[in-house]
Amino acid sequence: MNIHEYQGKEILRKYGVAVPNGKVAYTVDEAVDAAKELGSSVSVVKAQIHAGGRGKAGGVKVAKGLDEVRTYADEILGKTLVTHQTGPEGKEVKRLLIEEGCDIQKEYYIGVVLDRATSRVTMMGSEEGGTEIEEVAAETPEKIFKEEIDPVVGLTAFQARRLAFNMNIPKDYLSKAVKFMLGLYTVFVEKDCSIAEINPLVTTGDGEVLALDAKLNFDDNALFRQKDIQAYRDLDEEDEKEIEASKYDLSYVALDGNIGCMVNGAGLAMSTMDIIKHSGGEPANFLDVGGGATAEKVTEAFKIILSDASVKGIFVNIFGGIMKCDVIAEGVVEATKQVGLELPLVVRLEGTNVDLGKKILAESGLNITAAESMADGAEKIVSFVK
Repeated sequence: MNIHEYQGKEILRKYGVAVPNGKVAYTVDEAVDAAKELGSSVSVVKAQIHAGGRGKAGGVKVAKGLDEVRTYADEILGKTLVTHQTGPEGKEVKRLLIEEGCDIQKEYYIGVVLDRATSRVTMMGSEEGGTEIEEVAAETPEKIFKEEIDPVVGLTAFQARRLAFNMNIPKDYLSKAVKFMLGLYTVFVEKDCSIAEINPLVTTGDGEVLALDAKLNFDDNALFRQKDIQAYRDLDEEDEKEIEASKYDLSYVALDGNIGCMVNGAGLAMSTMDIIKHSGGEPANFLDVGGGATAEKVTEAFKIILSDASVKGIFVNIFGGIMKCDVIAEGVVEATKQVGLELPLVVRLEGTNVDLGKKILAESGLNITAAESMADGAEKIVSFVK
């Protein structure tokens, strides 16, 4: 789950992590009032969408006075920002963060992630702040430093200090930088983050170490114990189909292709998308119905797939372990009847109760094409769509 920058900074502030003063605004007048209340000679007007690259897309403006705040707020609110993370369709700006300006001395990068190679939380830092960390990794990887964190001990002050030294943070700022890193790590662990990224982290002329930007993402599987984080969810920033899928505990991600996929198991779903691509097709989605899906759940999954106007055919690929093939077959038949499916439908079943499942499909009287294998199913649906 993603949240907005201003929400991330609210969380950081509660943990003693220094951030600039700022206020959220939903209208131009609110933006001007926020700037008045902050009382800063320079204000920053920042678009709030769930995507990076806002500055390059014209979504971040520095205003020298209330008139400029009004001008920039009017310009950005309602604008569709297109960045490298939004895709060509972009995202409409519906809220702004009005923030006080600060005397930036130097920009740095700091981030906390789970390193899957070591199965440990890792803090990364670089003196190349304000730049995409992927670019730094590709062009100057020697400028990225890492501290692997023992889950029992947590991030130590020694590690934070070593990271700050490696990042060339001036000695006058060291103690505040260490406090910042320790606070950021605590947020990551206690709030079940999947990523906590500060880019840029800045040192200022008045001796502060601040998070000028903040990107916090959270583990969906841990939200049941993070009710305060759930309250930050902005449905306007999410795909309607993904919102609907979450209501039925379906793992759904919209893609750009035209072949709808319904699979049980994340690994099998990824393999299914790969084999569709290998066969010359383009998957329209990632959809994992899970290991314990009911006929009702399968029906809803079908409806979500069909709500995508670009879908021209559907491939159902089920390996029945915990999931029984006859349950999937009943769901497929019920869904096909409910939605009046006219698109090509290829179904591959294997595993528990597979013969019963195939019998249910065969006796349904519906236009369903059976496949004997993943490869066979992929080739058939690609040929139908083409």
